[in-house]
Amino acid sequence: MKNLKIIFTLSLLVFMYACSPSDEEIDNSPITIYDRIEASPNYSILNYALQKTGLSGVLDGTDVYTLFAPSDMVMSSFLNENGFSSVDDVPVEVLKNILLNHVVAEQLRYSRFKTGYKNTAAVSEANGKPLSIHIEQINMRVTINGESRITRGNIMASNGIIHVINKVIPLPSLVTFVKADQNLGGLFQALTRSDLTTDFVSILSTAPSKSPAPFTVFAPTSQAFTDLLAELGIQRLTSIDEPTLSSTLTYHVIAETNALSTDLSDNLQLNTLGGPVTANVTGGATITDGNNRVSKIVQVDIQANNGVIHLIDKVILPN
Repeated sequence: MKNLKIIFTLSLLVFMYACSPSDEEIDNSPITIYDRIEASPNYSILNYALQKTGLSGVLDGTDVYTLFAPSDMVMSSFLNENGFSSVDDVPVEVLKNILLNHVVAEQLRYSRFKTGYKNTAAVSEANGKPLSIHIEQINMRVTINGESRITRGNIMASNGIIHVINKVIPLPSLVTFVKADQNLGGLFQALTRSDLTTDFVSILSTAPSKSPAPFTVFAPTSQAFTDLLAELGIQRLTSIDEPTLSSTLTYHVIAETNALSTDLSDNLQLNTLGGPVTANVTGGATITDGNNRVSKIVQVDIQANNGVIHLIDKVILPN
């Protein structure tokens, strides 16, 4: 009986060894972001676009990224809306920058998204610096640049993470951010007031290669507009007459210039569309208008494709 048990044990070990996968049969290779895209039938257009632009190799490496991934249906809608019959109709460098606008060089988990700005791997035509994207997170609903919403999150890869989106993220203009950022709701309301004789929205949407772009915009926060109404002793923005509002808005825009925060210095005169204002940086960056009212710059270098935005805490008023 003892010998029979030994024989049975040896036979079982031989069987287990024979049925175990060999080293050649075990695939321990990492699954990268690009592997995920390539393996899915829903991302064939994105896959082809990544290959065409050489970005497949970037997303197949070891550097960590977050990819906002548009499906075939989303990519097809984008192409149709922009007059392209296929990816091959899009100039390669344009296509590459659009795709890079869907890539952030860090891993962003869905639960950790916070409202604010991030830089993408795309670059602005205005100065070659990284483009910003605006992320809005409300009750775990994440929207990018006010239009593209994440519909499925946290598809993990060895070199980062993928979030599925329902709309291609276009290269942002200045108006994109003013419209998307709820903290700029007062400015958007002012820029789009129906009685304005100047079409500020069209002007600030000017392509970066055309005059009077690029622009530098000192954008008052919504709280800045609330404070302005209190300062003027009025209840609503519509109480400000059109000439005054139009003149006020011009003092927040510099044309033909993409001035970053590093370009500012003490006693620097800035020639806005409305007239001169003065920048200072000692003790914190500020803008002083002709009425000696000082606006603090509370956030800098929000980079759009046709200019840059700096947030300020006080509305600049005409002389």
